[in-house]
Amino acid sequence: MQRFVDLCEIFVLAGHGGPGKIGFRTEKFIPKGGPDGGDGGKGGDVVFVVDTNLNTLRDFTYRLKYHAEDGAQGESGLRSGKGGDNLRIKVPPGTLIRDKDTGDLICDLEKEGEEYIVCKGGKGGRGNNHFKSATNQTPRRADTGMPGEERHLILELKLVADVGLVGYPNAGKSTFLAAVSDAKPKIASYPFTTLTPNLGVVRRDDWQTFTVADIPGIIEGASMGKGLGLQFLRHIQRVRVLCFILDASDPNYEVQFTSLKQELLAYDPTLLNRSELVLFNKLDALDEEGRAEIDAAVNKDMIAISALEKINIDVAVARLWDKLLESKLDSDVAPE
Repeated sequence: MQRFVDLCEIFVLAGHGGPGKIGFRTEKFIPKGGPDGGDGGKGGDVVFVVDTNLNTLRDFTYRLKYHAEDGAQGESGLRSGKGGDNLRIKVPPGTLIRDKDTGDLICDLEKEGEEYIVCKGGKGGRGNNHFKSATNQTPRRADTGMPGEERHLILELKLVADVGLVGYPNAGKSTFLAAVSDAKPKIASYPFTTLTPNLGVVRRDDWQTFTVADIPGIIEGASMGKGLGLQFLRHIQRVRVLCFILDASDPNYEVQFTSLKQELLAYDPTLLNRSELVLFNKLDALDEEGRAEIDAAVNKDMIAISALEKINIDVAVARLWDKLLESKLDSDVAPE
């Protein structure tokens, strides 16, 4: 199983500019032709590019230093040196790039094909042709290329999803994700089976789709670093709809719901501005009295389901779609 990585540090260095050329024309019948040294080539830039085929920063744990190509030296005949190739680094959508030394946010890359130049290559040095004058017909001077920019960076991944599943461990979030999408998260009968976020694409029909992120179980105190919550809470900061999944077979589900809301409030108060849907899961584990109690609590923002037996799953998907259409948090356009 590939390891999910959503935070890493790297060092990037743009290419140095190539040195200028010291040269003189030596063609036949042109004595003392004068200087003809060309300029050095520009160093390559370091460019980050969004690639939707990626969903983790794992590759950056194997390579910590990235260097763009240097510019080539200028040539005789006033020919400039070749510019260094840009270094294009692919990152998953939702990657934030920060300057490690200052902590400043450099860019936030979300959309497929989006690019950002983090470090610019150095300018090429001037050839000796630039230094000729009436008093210096044979200059033997050329500039060295300028160094490229360099930076220590922190890459932070926040998954881009339409819906975020929030709940206590073993509430059935992974089972629900597997029921509504083609995702195959690990499912077991013990808590914390989900140790990394999972993404799934939900298809209502051939053209209506939306993405769902299953966040590892949040417990009381997650915003203070308990459990796994603090490590992965960042991944619900981009979602448009929060889907709370509660274990209806647990008599403390109301207390857990209140605790979840408090943890989100403590971590990022703006999260409570998202549209919400509450799913009472594990309907199959309730007796008639328990079902009657849950049915009494159900309203347009609360649905009783069984992710295991796929009871009311279509209803939940339809309601999530409606919530996305109503949501105006990120865009006035319906999800694609």
